[in-house]
Amino acid sequence: MDKPDSVRVAVVQASGAPFQRDAAVDAVCAATTDAAGRGAKLVLLPEAFVGGYPWGLTFGTTVGGRSEAGRRVWERYWSNAIDVPGPELERMGSAAEQAGVHLCVGVVERDSTYSGGTLFCTLLYIGPDGSLLGKHRKLKPTAAERLIWGEGDGSTLTTVETEYGTIGGLICWENYMPLARMAMYGKGVDIYLAPTADGRERWQATLQHIALEGRCFVLGCNQYVHRDMFPDDLETREELEAWPEVLSPGGSAIYGPLGDRLAGPLWREAGMLVADLDLTAITRSKFDFDVTGHYARSDVFTLAVDESAHRPVR
Repeated sequence: MDKPDSVRVAVVQASGAPFQRDAAVDAVCAATTDAAGRGAKLVLLPEAFVGGYPWGLTFGTTVGGRSEAGRRVWERYWSNAIDVPGPELERMGSAAEQAGVHLCVGVVERDSTYSGGTLFCTLLYIGPDGSLLGKHRKLKPTAAERLIWGEGDGSTLTTVETEYGTIGGLICWENYMPLARMAMYGKGVDIYLAPTADGRERWQATLQHIALEGRCFVLGCNQYVHRDMFPDDLETREELEAWPEVLSPGGSAIYGPLGDRLAGPLWREAGMLVADLDLTAITRSKFDFDVTGHYARSDVFTLAVDESAHRPVR
């Protein structure tokens, strides 16, 4: 079947629901239905949306020490993460199937395969039939994220083939890793997903650069979050008081393969960006630059990627 010339996509800048798993899943399902009603065939939600990105929290940790209150906050965070597969995935899959869309959503995933005691920052790829097509676990949590999330391995450098091209991507500051980007370009990504928790204006330069470098469409997606969205009874809620009222102003945006801005950025409010992607533009954009083609210089540079799963006990 020939690939269509265009596809409509939706980037959902949702209001945060940290430590409120069921409310977040409700929001995912509602946004999926809304996006489909606007004609979208691909829907993206932010990094760690289900489970929550814990801006401002230290989990009671200092170098060489942990607190009991911090352990309880982490236990609460763990309890609001999801198993993959699991009932939350089934609900989101049902929403994707009813809407007939590809749904990509950032979640906090419990490691249900091995120890059960590790969390991952994960991007799920759900198909229009409701099935899980793949997942990507963040390879390198940034800074204090390493206190709460484990590292993924190369077995989840996932791309998904769709009728409108190859979709795939990286999470937040993984997009600053040149070799990780090159690995995704090598998989032929046409629509590059970049869910994030980075709400700085300078992040737009990263999204635009990836579009130009990869000659692909880039969907950047963040949450809109303020302090009042965290539970009032959180054990270490006082840690948030040192932070601004608005913890994440958003900045979701969509860019074309020549770096042109197609939608956004959206700031300081929840909302949805919708754009029609001219898929024929990808080929035209590679006339003067093709990162894995005539600009690759494979006689000089090579990249080896280990995509095997690394098991703790063999």
